[in-house]
Amino acid sequence: MSARTPACTRTPIIVGEDIEVRYHKRTVLEVERFELCNGETHAILGPSGSGKSTLLRILGLLEKPAHGHVTLDGRPVEPGDKSARMMMAAVFQNPYLFKGTVGENVAYGLALRKVPREQRDERVAAALERVGLGGTQKSSALQLSGGEAQRVALARALVLEPRIMLLDEPLSYLDPLIKRRLVTDFSEILSAEGVTALYVTHDQDEAMVVADRVTIINEGRVVRSGGVDEVMTLPTTEWVADFIGMETALHGGIVGRSEGVAEVSVGGERVFAVTDLPVGIDVLVGIRPEDVLLFDADVDIPQSSARNRLRMRVDGVERRGGTDRISLSSNGFRIAASVSRASAREMGLEPGSEVVALFKATSVTVASAVGVPSGV
Repeated sequence: MSARTPACTRTPIIVGEDIEVRYHKRTVLEVERFELCNGETHAILGPSGSGKSTLLRILGLLEKPAHGHVTLDGRPVEPGDKSARMMMAAVFQNPYLFKGTVGENVAYGLALRKVPREQRDERVAAALERVGLGGTQKSSALQLSGGEAQRVALARALVLEPRIMLLDEPLSYLDPLIKRRLVTDFSEILSAEGVTALYVTHDQDEAMVVADRVTIINEGRVVRSGGVDEVMTLPTTEWVADFIGMETALHGGIVGRSEGVAEVSVGGERVFAVTDLPVGIDVLVGIRPEDVLLFDADVDIPQSSARNRLRMRVDGVERRGGTDRISLSSNGFRIAASVSRASAREMGLEPGSEVVALFKATSVTVASAVGVPSGV
């Protein structure tokens, strides 16, 4: 059985235990324990086919596992539990809008619940305002853009005033520009509503915007789970590190502290980090590639607020979309930097090049290494 997600710091609403799902005699999901905490947005992140949506369907009572059980507020629940399902609402990849007006689409669930017409109209208007589509009740739902259609789908879920929101790759079919706008809007709306949300995505940038906690799944198993900053900055296995575009988290120790800034020994280097952890503790250390600035090793570097300034060797250059990922090392200290392709060409970055890497103490994520097993 695979790893569990860390225990909730707040009351867990949904708990899945010993979950196992099999399709055609093949096990596609094995999760020892998963907790969805009250008031959080918890992202399930992983590549296509990893089991993300399957886990959402199990926890959302849309599918029954081959083994294991789900509890809601401590009570065992199954897909046929109508009272439990009435606490939830879902938004999927396809908005599934039917022919008719925007208002009719948003009001559909309220009509099924036999909410009086006057109350329906008020709640529909309020929900459309929340998603930025105020006054569109009488517009044709079939003439909306892709982004507008997903806003309507979100409004249709919010209007039910659910305790739990299930979002399964809600932005995956949208073009990048619309997606960037909507992911911020979705995050702000979910936060403002105070709804507990389970958010499935294969896009790490999307997860970092919307989530309080993140669980990464690969081949049906939990491989990393915790707070979004820690998970997305401190990968504990090579697979997770490669998936999120980083080097594996480094082991080090806090050897000094001054004015709220800790001095951390990592390999043969010393780096500065903002952390409350005490001197003497063993830690994991990570820096996001986008927080690292590179300069030619033989140029004068202007003064900056970056406390960390290290001479490093380029170990590798990997193209990733419009940027290059530069692997760097110095005395056992390994990080990566993300630079534009034009900058990489201008600097002549290639294996063996010497550079100076700058990064702020606030960009260094540090967490206690105590009790963090490999692969979790």
